[in-house]
Amino acid sequence: MSDIKYQSFGSLLKNVVDNRGKTCPVVDKGIPLIATNCVTNDYLYPQFEKVRYVNEDIYKNWFRGHPLSGDMIFVLKGTPGRVAWTPNPVGFCIAQDMVAIRADENKVYPKYLFAVLRSSTIQQEIEGLHVGSLISHFKKGDFHDLQIPIVKPDLQKFIGNQYFDISLKIDLLHRQNKTLEAMAETLFKQWFIIEARDDWEIKPLGEFVKVIDNRGKTPPYQDISTPYPIIEVNALTGKNRLVDYSAIRKYVSEETFNTWFRGHPKKFDSLISTVGSIGEISMFLVEKGCIAQNVIALSAINISPIYLFEFLKNAKDEIKELDIGSVQPSIKVPHLLSIKITVPPVEKIELFDNQVKSYLEKMLVNNNQIQTLEKVRDELLPKLMSGEVRVKLTNEK
Repeated sequence: MSDIKYQSFGSLLKNVVDNRGKTCPVVDKGIPLIATNCVTNDYLYPQFEKVRYVNEDIYKNWFRGHPLSGDMIFVLKGTPGRVAWTPNPVGFCIAQDMVAIRADENKVYPKYLFAVLRSSTIQQEIEGLHVGSLISHFKKGDFHDLQIPIVKPDLQKFIGNQYFDISLKIDLLHRQNKTLEAMAETLFKQWFIIEARDDWEIKPLGEFVKVIDNRGKTPPYQDISTPYPIIEVNALTGKNRLVDYSAIRKYVSEETFNTWFRGHPKKFDSLISTVGSIGEISMFLVEKGCIAQNVIALSAINISPIYLFEFLKNAKDEIKELDIGSVQPSIKVPHLLSIKITVPPVEKIELFDNQVKSYLEKMLVNNNQIQTLEKVRDELLPKLMSGEVRVKLTNEK
């Protein structure tokens, strides 16, 4: 076993930038102001999702401080414990409900601390320290209650560098997928919206799809991974056109898969959430999987499934307007099928398909590689720390 000592989280830090209580005025454009939704453990760096902006004067005079490159952005409220690395150049400032933390290099290797904070063990410890009945909080004053396992300095560097390098590769693959997704969207809008012709047919969506709906069918599921995942709304992330399989937590046996459900999606079907976060849309690209009660699958009939999917993504706002829920958002399938879809000439759709299929194939390869890298990264850390996996370090004889 590796020699592990424990030190409090707070004692390992030499600086904390905390802007809580500083609700700043925002402008339409300027320096991005990131909020807690921009920090996720799925990405190495903060994501610019629904950001607001501040001008130069506010940036210089309003805040108590700003993160530096190499700091970590740590979320305190909402989903406490999410942490992201600050890039170089920084390019943003931070809002309330998060802090920028700077590791004391004399006590801990910063990238090692980053890896440990993201580990399942420490994430569970942080969850246990939450306060707040409605919105979870992790108080800065509780930093000293969180115990961080400390291994030898050379092992810290190895673990930290391995974790960081793998995370960097995952980020690159995510960025490639976003670029490919943007290319597909741009092509669709140019060909089928900007260049749309008045003589193209417009028909109800229901004429071009077969619906697979398992509402009312709650299967016996298991937590153990099998080739038969249950796809719920949280896996329809809207990040790109593919189902987010890293978000899947429930699986069924082969027997349940074959006997329990009314039907299953097939490759290239469109999956849409109908309850809760309605209108989230992803494409089904695996061989086997089943959909939960709050998700339906649309199989294309006499139309390209790729064109159908891109149409549905562009109709997302219209789909959300179908909401009839009084307690929580929901939509009825007949209302969804009444949406009008534009039907361009077959030749134009085929050209679009041929182009976008190459994007899909690359995105699918990237997603498979992301899943492999995430598994290696997240399983390697605890095994290295426990000594279950040993490495020959340069200063070892």
